[in-house]
Parts: sequence; structure tokens; C-alpha cells
Amino acid sequence: MNHTVNLLMSAFVTHDVKRFIVSKPSGFSVVPGQGVELAINRPGQREAGRPFTPTGLAADRVLEFTIKAYPDHAGVTQALHQLEPGAELLMSEPFGTIRYQGPGVFIAGGAGITPFLAILRELARTGEAGGQTLIFSNKTPADVICEKELRHVLGERCILTCTGAAAPGYAQRRVDRAFLEETIRDFKQRFYV
Repeated sequence: MNHTVNLLMSAFVTHDVKRFIVSKPSGFSVVPGQGVELAINRPGQREAGRPFTPTGLAADRVLEFTIKAYPDHAGVTQALHQLEPGAELLMSEPFGTIRYQGPGVFIAGGAGITPFLAILRELARTGEAGGQTLIFSNKTPADVICEKELRHVLGERCILTCTGAAAPGYAQRRVDRAFLEETIRDFKQRFYV
């Protein structure tokens, strides 16, 4: 891995998702939607890198990651959730092809929202979020990552569904063909999945 970074802070954003703020290497540049590989800089964990998407703004002086822990796996995400500030992480150069190419519909489920968080935040910063639609599915309302922010940025174009629990403000159903046909008027626009 190319960089050693320090965990500056972490905090829960849902019951099983944490926001991690890490130091940003000098000259490091990432395009919203790209990912990096992260590993914990400890014996036995250095080779266990996994891909994660920076979710903050590209111009920020720190890097932000939004990472879900999977307690049934004794893996990297669970180990990351147990780290304290000051811990060292190893980080690769950015990679990936998810890039914003114009207004469209973003479709995500659960932690799959992370590549889109950086893109939508950048669009909000530049005043271009108005032409976007987000369809975001989760099991329950408690699982929705950054819900208040997404609703604020996208307004009624933030469409949330929950597959496991009924709640006001959420469609209780899966995102399937019928749902998309009922929800989307123009299938010739761009889709980000």
C-alpha cells in the first residue's frame, strides 16, 4: 500500500455504520466515487486490505469513510470499528470507474450508497444536486445511512424504501422492475447503480 494514514476520529451514523475521519496524505487526490484499499497497520492485518470509498468532499483536508461493520464476519470491517483514534491504516492509491457523468438516477442498497455519498455531496456543494434522484433501499429506517443529509440535499427526489419494516415516509417494498416503472418517468436518462 502506498500511504500510511492515522485515524483521527470515528462515530456511529447508524447502529452498525461508523464515519471514520483519517489524515489525508500530502498531494493525495481522489475523484468522488473512486475507492481505495485500506488495511490496519498491525501484524497479521497488514495484508487484509479491503476496498472502501472515501465519502467526503475531494477538497477536504482529511479523508472520510463511511463503513458498515458485519459482526457475523470476524473481518476487516469489524476490526476497523474497534479502532481508537491514533491507529494507523495503510491506504492504496484511488481506483475505480464510478464517476459522475451528468444528471440521473442513483440506485443503492444499504452500504452500497457509499460511492454515491461523495458524488452527491460534491453536487450539493456546486449547486447541481437538483437534477438528481436517489432510490435507496434498506431493511429498516434505522439502517438508512445519512438519511437527514440525503433528504435535505435531494428533497422529494430522495426515495427511500425499506424491505423489512413499515414506517411513514418509506415505501415498504423491494426495488424491482415494477417499482422502477412506477417511480421513474424517463428511462433514457443516466443510471448509477
